[in-house]
Amino acid sequence: MNFDILLPIILFVVTFAAMFLGKKVDLKLRATVEEREFKTRDTILLVAMIAVAVSIVVFVPSMAILALFLFSYSSLLFTVSYAFSDMRAKRVSFYCFSFGVASALAALAGFIGVIDTGLRFFGIIAFVCFTSLSLFALIYAKRRPSEKRKWYLAALSPALFLLLFAFFSNTFVWFPYLLDVFGIIFALLIVLYLNTLFTWKTVFIFAGFLTGMDMVLVWLTGTMVQAAEHISGLGLPVLVAFPTLPIISSTSGILIMRLGLGDFFFAGILSSQTLKHFGKKTALVSLLIICFSFGLFELILLNKSLSDALPVPALPATLPILLGWLPAVALKIFAERKRTSKRTSDDSVQMVAL
Repeated sequence: MNFDILLPIILFVVTFAAMFLGKKVDLKLRATVEEREFKTRDTILLVAMIAVAVSIVVFVPSMAILALFLFSYSSLLFTVSYAFSDMRAKRVSFYCFSFGVASALAALAGFIGVIDTGLRFFGIIAFVCFTSLSLFALIYAKRRPSEKRKWYLAALSPALFLLLFAFFSNTFVWFPYLLDVFGIIFALLIVLYLNTLFTWKTVFIFAGFLTGMDMVLVWLTGTMVQAAEHISGLGLPVLVAFPTLPIISSTSGILIMRLGLGDFFFAGILSSQTLKHFGKKTALVSLLIICFSFGLFELILLNKSLSDALPVPALPATLPILLGWLPAVALKIFAERKRTSKRTSDDSVQMVAL
């Protein structure tokens, strides 16, 4: 029987990181959204917008989708980077040095022939210039130390992302290596940024409506699958792709499993809100059950005898995530209410005794 443990482990690691990084960065990221929170109407509207976007994306020209996603990713990188750009001198040095090294390695990769021949010269020049700009940003930040946020430091991350996509998206370096790196980075950033907008009430509304929408778009209209194939064909980091573990191979090669950023976002929001409301233990238990449930979902997909037995052609990934999260949270809510009820009854007995 075929099974996979790698993608559930990656789902666990990314979601776990988002949960506990969220506690440290919550205050700074809240400031970027001006302490706003989703209300019931906002949450339903968000799900509706997702449904509309998925339904029409199949008909949108590829270049328009490419421009929209690159702009959105760059904006997200700049916004989050800007929120933390008031760094101390040592962190500024490490930050700029890291970008300089990454750019220098990209220039070296272009020099040895990784970049396509037609773009090689321009790619090498672009990355050499970016390395120089990283150095200039470091020098400027050291000469004018300030605790204020610095736009030129925040601009480094989206600039490097755009350069790497422009010159490496058609090479083996992009898929699956850089695609997975940026996919995981964006999954983390989306959870960290949008988690500040949710409350315990709206996360239940979001979970129910999103899963329902996903089932409709997968089972009834099929547009979710079409949209995923259309966007992933552009090389955008909208998903991560990993081989199964243990490896499953066939005449066509090694089987690669894919998971969209939306599913990371869904698991991350549920787990992060559970952490806020119930603490580490319940959040960790719910995350473990989510990953186990997702592993069972993969088990069905990887075995034809099981998948053929399904009454539907496919399973939306939000469903096993929700089914993994609900039992742990429901048991915790039941235990809390039982404890509260017992405490109330004990207080009543004491009052009668007095």
